[in-house]
Amino acid sequence: MDGLYQKQMTEALFHNDETRWEVFVEIEGKVGTRWYLWVTRSDSVVYFILDPSRSAVVPGEHFAGLQQKQVILVVDRYSSYKKLARLSDVILLAFCWAHVRRDFLDAGRKYKELEHWAMAWKERIGVLYHLNSLRLEHWEPEKTIKQQSDIFTQHHQSVQDMLNEMHPEATRLASKDDDLQDEDTRRLSRSARTQQRKVCQSLLNHWEGLTLFVENPQVPLDNNIAENSIRGPVTGRKNYYGSGSLWSALLAATLFSIFKTLVLWNINPRYWLTAYLTACAENSGLPPEDITPFLPWEMNEAQRHEFSRPPRSRINDTS
Repeated sequence: MDGLYQKQMTEALFHNDETRWEVFVEIEGKVGTRWYLWVTRSDSVVYFILDPSRSAVVPGEHFAGLQQKQVILVVDRYSSYKKLARLSDVILLAFCWAHVRRDFLDAGRKYKELEHWAMAWKERIGVLYHLNSLRLEHWEPEKTIKQQSDIFTQHHQSVQDMLNEMHPEATRLASKDDDLQDEDTRRLSRSARTQQRKVCQSLLNHWEGLTLFVENPQVPLDNNIAENSIRGPVTGRKNYYGSGSLWSALLAATLFSIFKTLVLWNINPRYWLTAYLTACAENSGLPPEDITPFLPWEMNEAQRHEFSRPPRSRINDTS
């Protein structure tokens, strides 16, 4: 786990999420059994942390070892990440457009009179995703924005134009000045108008993080990568509710980290684990003194390819 952590702290783009995790033990000072499983995914590592708290202290302690002068966290709008960014000059937050899209759809479902408006914004966000995808098709990561090709620049400008349409519209709708509103907006009921204003104000409040992807094409428009990384543990939790002891909960977080990282590198976890446990057995039941050969980024291409193959079955070995 220390090897995973040290590697991750050298990177600059992270995808974060968290979910509840039940630990069915009584802990002094802890009320209830609800703990939280946090995930931080980078290019090389998927790292899980189990903690009784959902406060900013947890990611704060994790990112205390950062080695880059500036990093980006792709997150939802949870307040702990916002507090973390306020306390750190190193961390920038990229917020999730999928959550914004959900705000508009929820408003349309809640108020029939907002349905047409909500669907129009849904369409806008869909176009934004499409334009960004076109831009990324021509993005050359080793070059700066100004050094990109003409076709990239063309799609880059289209992304900016779409955002430039969205922002003043949201600003107008977030305003309480009726003189700025069109006839359709003035006809809305008070409760629907309040909901509309709330959605637009939230969009504006998070605008800086929502547009961070423009000058940083490596940043996705949503935090689906983090949500996908934590989906397996969430599915498990829904089936067996959590952990029956603290040691098993910590072990689960450790194995989630190891196995998810191996999969990230296209390494077969069973094949890797067989090799690792064999090394332990050959070392009198103790972990190998040097774990370097088992870290994916320390392997050469041939070694990673070897570990990517499924293990041979006993049937095949004896035939």
